[in-house]
Amino acid sequence: MNRSLSAFASVVLLLFVLTDPAASQSKIAWINSEAIMSQLSDATDVQRQLDALVNEWQTELKQMQDEFQKSFDDYQRRKLILTETRRAEVERELRELDQKIVQFRTQKFGQNGELFQKQSDLMKPIQDRIFNAIKEVALEDGYDYIFDKSGQILLMYSNEKFDVTSKVLERVKTMTSTPATTR
Repeated sequence: MNRSLSAFASVVLLLFVLTDPAASQSKIAWINSEAIMSQLSDATDVQRQLDALVNEWQTELKQMQDEFQKSFDDYQRRKLILTETRRAEVERELRELDQKIVQFRTQKFGQNGELFQKQSDLMKPIQDRIFNAIKEVALEDGYDYIFDKSGQILLMYSNEKFDVTSKVLERVKTMTSTPATTR
């Protein structure tokens, strides 16, 4: 919902800029943040770390699911010969195992899970550098708006002369790996 609201607000802003006579004098540029991120070694290193973490967690999750499936299949084969008490006990164990799987998935991959937190912690310094480079380029070159066309914003046409992706990338590469200070 938040992304669609942000995309809607961006489209409304773009329509305002394109239709308002006062705003039509605005200088607009665009970047491709995915292209910038893919060319930054620290961003690709972070992505590799995150991918390794996801693979590790998916392996754990698969083991848990396999254990559940094995227990469930075993229960299905034996449930007719189990006593009522033992059957209820095994069903309870299966529900607990299923809950454990759901809890693990939510803890690791949920909306506020460990993956989201780790991604946020590791990417924030890189994103701050990019944002600061965009701000510097915009101020130096007099841009009123710089859009990121790699996101959810629907951009039907963009003149290549307004693409400042390479300039922002060069600026980010010249910055140190620590977040730049506001000037």
